[in-house]
Amino acid sequence: MRVLLVFAHPEPRSLNGALRDIAIKELESQGHEVCVSDLYADGWKSEIDRADFPWLAPDAQLIPGAASKRAFEANALTADVKAEIEKLRWADMLILQFPLWWFTMPAILKGWVDRVFAYGFAYGVGEHSDKRWGDRYGEGTLAGKRAMLIVTAGGWQEHYTPRGINGPIDDLLFPINHGILYYPGYEVLPPFVVYRVDRFDEAGFQSAAERLRERMRTIKTASPIPYRRQNGGDYLIPSMQLRTELGDPGATGFALHLDSTNL
Repeated sequence: MRVLLVFAHPEPRSLNGALRDIAIKELESQGHEVCVSDLYADGWKSEIDRADFPWLAPDAQLIPGAASKRAFEANALTADVKAEIEKLRWADMLILQFPLWWFTMPAILKGWVDRVFAYGFAYGVGEHSDKRWGDRYGEGTLAGKRAMLIVTAGGWQEHYTPRGINGPIDDLLFPINHGILYYPGYEVLPPFVVYRVDRFDEAGFQSAAERLRERMRTIKTASPIPYRRQNGGDYLIPSMQLRTELGDPGATGFALHLDSTNL
């Protein structure tokens, strides 16, 4: 497989940096080809602004979605964005690696998504009718490819459980797994999460390293998270409401969008 690893940590000597190197080494030892986008090292520009659309008239209103659509269709996206899109087209597997900061990804990685997942590429594709609502949530430009997260967290694992103070880790990562990765078509593998990283000792690191190696060995065979396909019949179109007869009794929130028959 061809793997793109997008790395978002400012310190290469960090635990994240060590885990990244372990992941790359294991992937390559399994015969995979790996490409890395190191956002901090590359000086990635995270914000969308007028510099992304130099063709836009100075007195024209900047509407980011419309500007992104026009730029993509005209092959007028900036060179850095074009390069990342080509990496995504090239890769069979996308890995996003980051520390969990304030319950989400670092701003630089969110900015990578904002700029690279352009209108007409990652969203805004497919027909909209009374039977389909675009190619998204299981379909789209990136369908047939796989994706996963490598995440480090300072808190205890117990803090990220259904009764934990921080809420379930799967709920915290749902906007990324479902809303960013599944939306344009990726099959999303369960995330690899390491907890209490600020208190790691050598034994803890070795344990996490071996777990990560094992995950990298299974990226071709691991079962993806069983999200429901938007256009597969589970949702009413165009309201996009889950059919009332579906879902476990009493289930609410994000859990409704998992097909429990495939768990």
